[in-house]
Amino acid sequence: MRKEILLVGGSGFLGLNLIKSLGNNKKYRITSVSRQKPKIFKKDKNLKFIKADFSNFNQIKKNLKKKNFDIIINFGGNINHDNKNQIEKSHFTLCSNLIRFFNNKKIDLFIQAGSSMEYGLAKSPNYENSECKPKSYYGISKLKSTQALKKSQFNYIVLRLYQIYGPYQKINRLIPIAINQLLDNKKFNASSGRQVRDFLYVDDFIELIKKILLSKKPIKGVYNVGCGKPLSVKQILEKIKKLIKLGKINYDTIKMKKSETKKSYPNVKKIEKIFKWKSKINLEKGLNKTIKFYKNNL
Repeated sequence: MRKEILLVGGSGFLGLNLIKSLGNNKKYRITSVSRQKPKIFKKDKNLKFIKADFSNFNQIKKNLKKKNFDIIINFGGNINHDNKNQIEKSHFTLCSNLIRFFNNKKIDLFIQAGSSMEYGLAKSPNYENSECKPKSYYGISKLKSTQALKKSQFNYIVLRLYQIYGPYQKINRLIPIAINQLLDNKKFNASSGRQVRDFLYVDDFIELIKKILLSKKPIKGVYNVGCGKPLSVKQILEKIKKLIKLGKINYDTIKMKKSETKKSYPNVKKIEKIFKWKSKINLEKGLNKTIKFYKNNL
């Protein structure tokens, strides 16, 4: 029997990639919700689109009154980390509204996009039971969403995401900014590049979602998601420059934010064991795919 999926944030980076991968899969029918229609959205009996802002509870009631879903996937939210009210509304308020609306309805699974920033300044590698000390508005809002799901009656999975990259990512993120600047043969201003991060190609993340969806009895809880191979930002930037062979990187021209940690990377053994999943796309292959996308979509 076909599963009904409510995808919140279908026009964003993760949502677009999920629609692209699952759009033709007859096992699922996806209802995508966002404030704007997804770029790659095609009319299909397996895909529906609702233009709405679910941080407004009345819009959920209006659009979902007579609809039933088996699975909720919440990839919604604004990534402007400096606007406290916008962050709170688009992450915590949105998640709380979904919990409130579906509280007494039969939902098989609630998948929530969490964040590494929930850990804040906690020492890396982060474990799922590490103490959370978020310092940013974004991290605090994501942690509040996780805590709300823990108190709910849902079979939930919170995926604490680290640095996911790939096609359709907004230009204001590290890897697409660097790629686009260097492709234009410009100077890219960077910090020291000594920050250590975990970078996962988006196709690996989508494969994880598919494994979770196919799991007969997914074990609820919080899971770290990353490739498990931390690298410095400088290593990433130098790899991009080597592949593009254009432009220049100016290090030590940008200061780190106060809320930014020097080292942020996960232990991913839990998710690898429970869902028999592991990242397969290495850095060079992932960056080449990403560079090719931005070359064709500038």
